[in-house]
Amino acid sequence: MSDVRQRRARRRRRLDRVSDEDPTQDARYEAVRSRDARFDGVFFFAVETTGIYCRPSCPALTPNRRNVRFFTTAAAAQAHGFRACRRCRPDAVPGSAEWNARADVVARAVRLIADGVVDREGVAGLAARLGYSARQVQRQLTAELGAGPVALARAQRAHTARVLLQTTELPVTEIAFASGFASVRQFNDTIRAVYAATPSELRAAAPRTGRAARRAATPAAGIPLRLAHRGPYQAGYVFDLLAREAVPGVEEISGPPGARTYRRTLRLPYGTGIAAVRERPGAPATASGAHPGGWLDARLHLTDPRDLTTAVQRLRRLFDLDADPYAVDERLAADPRLAPLVAARPGLRSPGAADPQELAVRALVGRERAAELVQRYGKVLDAPCGTLTHLFPDPAVLAEAEPGGTLGALATALADGAVRLDAGADRDDAEAALLAVPGLDARTVAAIRTRALGDPDVAPPGLDVPGTWRPWRSYALHHLRAAGDLECR
Repeated sequence: MSDVRQRRARRRRRLDRVSDEDPTQDARYEAVRSRDARFDGVFFFAVETTGIYCRPSCPALTPNRRNVRFFTTAAAAQAHGFRACRRCRPDAVPGSAEWNARADVVARAVRLIADGVVDREGVAGLAARLGYSARQVQRQLTAELGAGPVALARAQRAHTARVLLQTTELPVTEIAFASGFASVRQFNDTIRAVYAATPSELRAAAPRTGRAARRAATPAAGIPLRLAHRGPYQAGYVFDLLAREAVPGVEEISGPPGARTYRRTLRLPYGTGIAAVRERPGAPATASGAHPGGWLDARLHLTDPRDLTTAVQRLRRLFDLDADPYAVDERLAADPRLAPLVAARPGLRSPGAADPQELAVRALVGRERAAELVQRYGKVLDAPCGTLTHLFPDPAVLAEAEPGGTLGALATALADGAVRLDAGADRDDAEAALLAVPGLDARTVAAIRTRALGDPDVAPPGLDVPGTWRPWRSYALHHLRAAGDLECR
């Protein structure tokens, strides 16, 4: 063995000893032993003797503690040579709520990678958006997550490829490039490394329902998806909110309460899309009082399949599917005022936005004015679908068409980058830039920060909010609104 390999082996043994002595690892192993779904996506565990990594709730036989290693991300497990479990499909878990709650550079980087920035702009583009050098970004992500931006993007591409292989009849070559891979060879190598199967074998291994849907699918049928969430999910409240806000031409809600379908148009990096998400009653609590989590059924119609990853992430932010309802409910239920509201609606979410720039304009002008802007300046879809006929106007178009007033100032700031609301935007910087827009008041800025930037800890100005609600003030206010508290209107 070479000196370099010997040093690497010694370093790995030292790291393993430190890991074994870490009390948090014992807590994680207890979560694995109890198959606790609350931690799905929060961490992953791998088994040295099998070479497989899993989600904590994997139903397989619990491995011996000495054979288990823990990882913060699936990418880190893959980088250490472990392949995904075919039984629990750890690549399909909800994302960690930590990355949406935090505002530091690592969390911002994770959100940008999830939005597909590395695939479109490379690591250099990611670093430029964050205001750091590529080396600094690599170092910080590797230190905290055990994987750099390329490895994180690779894991995401592999998951996208699996979804396309098992839910569509697209040729394998098209799937390779639609997933973000630079070559078919890179695609094949990654699929083998992550899933221990060839693309054809992975397609053949699709669940029976997936194979039937794929055979029945046509190009117009779209891509069927399950958008996973952890814990209880109050779908009714989210769909009620979306129904009140729906802008004709861009959004619609159909169906009876409890079985509604939300549909909307999407402006995406490579093309356009139409998303449909179906309301689904949450799973009941188990005998122990725990909630197993669940999913929302969705279908995406994309003009370019390369937009799949970005479209999925934007829907996840809109429906707040990566939240940790256990952490939120535990903190808020400790307040006497909120305790009965949390008990009545466990798992209440704080919806985000499918398009942050669109949300900012709508927060300013309101629903009726937004509908007028859509009809006057929105781009007509090449293939309208029912009442969905337009994309929401691009800020550059609005800045030229409506140059005066607060709308013009906001559209100009969004178009020229003075206000950044993308997944990796610094929330404090964005708020300061929004407050600098002439005529934009603090209450509207707070709404934009909550929805467009997905900040879980925002309180409107002038509202007396206890400090004990932090860091979940956005969720607390949704509980008050759901209960009809007039102070929150």
